[in-house]
Amino acid sequence: METLLLGPEAVDEHTPLAAVIDAIEAAFAAYARDDVVMPAKSYVDLPQYNGDFRSMPAYVAAEEWDAAAVKWVNVHTDNPTEYELPTVLGTLIYSDPRNAFPLAVMDGTHLTRKRTGAAAAVATDHLAVPDASSMGLVGAGVQSYTQLEAISLVRDIETVVVADQDAEAVQAFVDRFDDRFDVRGGSIEEATACDVCSTVTPVEEPIVQSIGEHTHLNAMGADAAGKHEIDDDVLRAATIVIDDYEQCTHSGEINVPWSEGVLTDDDLHGELGDVVVGDRPGRDGIEGPTVFDSTGLAIQDVACAHVAYESASSAGAGTGFELVGTDV
Repeated sequence: METLLLGPEAVDEHTPLAAVIDAIEAAFAAYARDDVVMPAKSYVDLPQYNGDFRSMPAYVAAEEWDAAAVKWVNVHTDNPTEYELPTVLGTLIYSDPRNAFPLAVMDGTHLTRKRTGAAAAVATDHLAVPDASSMGLVGAGVQSYTQLEAISLVRDIETVVVADQDAEAVQAFVDRFDDRFDVRGGSIEEATACDVCSTVTPVEEPIVQSIGEHTHLNAMGADAAGKHEIDDDVLRAATIVIDDYEQCTHSGEINVPWSEGVLTDDDLHGELGDVVVGDRPGRDGIEGPTVFDSTGLAIQDVACAHVAYESASSAGAGTGFELVGTDV
């Protein structure tokens, strides 16, 4: 038996966002039904290299498929300037849950980018006003592109406001999308006043000080303890939906106000999976602004890897190789 090797181009080609969004939604539904196994994300901190490694294993039993995988991913903030490498790299092993055979080894960098955008799209679909037509982005890095691409598949986005201190990054973003949207640079306040907004920065001091009356905000930037993009008063005034209780209280957008006692269980509407399966109300049962606190879950990686493997296998893409012996 051979293992399929899928590099970045193959993963990108075989993870169309519409299919990934569907798979991510199915994974969140499985999570709400307790049909997943997902140990806590583990960290290997390397302050001497200004970075860390993260290990993310999971098994998902969705209604129409099941799969298992583990992702080895990093965040090394000096990579672009010191090594001409992305800040985030990742490698994923996708295994057959029936017998543990490694069906594929694939690039996890494109996979991480797409599953993160898809999670925001699932949250937006359930929590944003149905007629949302404007989208704001706080941060113009790589993930901002996928946020817009994914969310525009679940809402008819027409106008886009992107806020970033880097004028060149803003212009690059505008140039990329100005043939599809009415897109311009603007302030953080203008971005967060849109119908939908995604924040994708690594800040540790809140930069979002206000939010629209009916805005849905995807808080995507906080993925480690101490990170905090949104002012506590904004969070308290919103309906907060989280992806996972343990991860969000430890390293999500709510981790700082949670550790300080500013937010408690009473301030949480529920987990996204509960909204997906209807155990907690979505936008139809919510007044005012909403916030989705996304830390990124291993079940999302499994779902996205499932799409990549099935699509690539059907198309005859990738390179087969012998990774493990099969003698018994």
